[in-house]
Amino acid sequence: MAVEDVEKHVESKQLGLTEHNEVQQPKRLGSVSHDNPAQAIEEAKQAEITFSNPAHFTYLLVAFASMGGLLSGLDQSLISGANLYMPKSLNLNPDQLSLINAAMPLGAVGGALLLSPANEWCGRRWSIIWACVLYTIGAALEAGAISYGMMIAGRLILGVGLGLEGGTVPVYVAESVARQYRGNLVSLYQFTIALGEVLGYVVAAIFVNVKSGNWRYMLGSSLIFSTIMLVGMFFMPESPRFLMHKGRSVEAWAVWKRIRPVDQLEAKEEFFIMKRAVEEERNEMSTRSGAFAWMDFFTHGRARRAIVYANIMIFLGQFTGINAIMYYMSVLMSQVGFNDKEAVFMSLVGGGALLLGTIPAIFYMERFGRRYWACAMLPGFFIGLMIIGLGYLIPTSHTGAAMGVYLTGLILYQGFFGSYACLTWVIPSEVYPTYLRSYGMTTSDALLFLSSFIVTYNFTRMQNAMGKIGLSLGFYGGIAVVGWFYQLLFMPETKNKTLEEIDVLFSQPTSELVKENIANIKQTIDDLMHFRLKKVFAPS
Repeated sequence: MAVEDVEKHVESKQLGLTEHNEVQQPKRLGSVSHDNPAQAIEEAKQAEITFSNPAHFTYLLVAFASMGGLLSGLDQSLISGANLYMPKSLNLNPDQLSLINAAMPLGAVGGALLLSPANEWCGRRWSIIWACVLYTIGAALEAGAISYGMMIAGRLILGVGLGLEGGTVPVYVAESVARQYRGNLVSLYQFTIALGEVLGYVVAAIFVNVKSGNWRYMLGSSLIFSTIMLVGMFFMPESPRFLMHKGRSVEAWAVWKRIRPVDQLEAKEEFFIMKRAVEEERNEMSTRSGAFAWMDFFTHGRARRAIVYANIMIFLGQFTGINAIMYYMSVLMSQVGFNDKEAVFMSLVGGGALLLGTIPAIFYMERFGRRYWACAMLPGFFIGLMIIGLGYLIPTSHTGAAMGVYLTGLILYQGFFGSYACLTWVIPSEVYPTYLRSYGMTTSDALLFLSSFIVTYNFTRMQNAMGKIGLSLGFYGGIAVVGWFYQLLFMPETKNKTLEEIDVLFSQPTSELVKENIANIKQTIDDLMHFRLKKVFAPS
């Protein structure tokens, strides 16, 4: 045996990448299969971007992946501006307009149901690429719609892309970045959603004065961004944890070297822990008689706790009204006295508050922790909803006062929700075990968009039935209060933990978690009573 061959063999043994782990994958669209793994890696290097500093490449990866959030936010706010002009152009009645608004989250439910098979068969990267293709087709149909049916088709296809991308990007980022940055960088996805919403209002304001077909320009503008993201994702690598999950250890190590400083011991240890955890999951699965892995959500305590916890957080994020308010922002503005053009421009205020609210989460959520952050933010947007309700009580004869109070409440609500909403992407992306992550994200993604559809489609009916104050303060605000008590008692803390350490956390009984949280609540009350404010409001 040649010296070079011996050295390669020793290196392979040191990394634990033995031949039995080099499982060959069947050829399919979006995947590469070679008899020689080294050849596969070499071809991938020629097609993909590499930086000398792995941190720079990680930031680029996160930036391109998070553009999906930009597209999601953009489409939400663009339809808000189009709602003022599209009904007249297409001769839509109120029920048809409601279904058009709700068609995108309804399509996203379908996209979420495709999430698990797409992620398992095509991988994270190719799932995002296919989502971009659907985005582009849907936006083109919207911009060129000449009938109600064509608009519904465009919105549904756009929604399928949103559902597929919305559940894949947070997982793709969470599986690729270092644990100390995971919360912050996954939060960047919510930041790009908010940025997209602001950008959508800006685009709507740019085209609002176009005399013919202004809403077509509004809705068609997202084509530019979906094309940029589509091209960029072709140069990004697959998630290393997905590759390891599929037994492609050699390829996983090749990607790992591009996104981690492997000359540092911590990066090597994380890779070895990841490899061992995936192998243990595979061994555990092989000893079970059940044919369906997703049945563990019902039979395995660790998986059951994860799916309940993640989906309650999704529910709280949607049934406090955010998407209904975003979709109908311009309509709500007109209800407090703004004319159509003013409503489009003033919608920038709400979108801007949401964007600014995400910035503290990006920089500080990892320091304060998920549980602390959730319990601090939820009361903030309840206060905002209460002020919005007060704004509706001001007589129409005092239009200026009504507008001022309404905008104050809206800014508070949107700002605090911007910080809170980051959790609805961070938590589901990190709490599921690797072998169930695709299935778990399917349920979370589907619930998110199903909730969005329910809230959006029924917004007009609920407002008519409950009244403006009853809907904003009674329904949305009431859910926020109940959710706050749930988080105090049942929400675990996952900051600064690897995905494998989170497995251990969710393996403990719920009763142990509740006892720990009650002890923390008592300690916090004691600190407040003794004016140890720094300990309460500035934890290390």
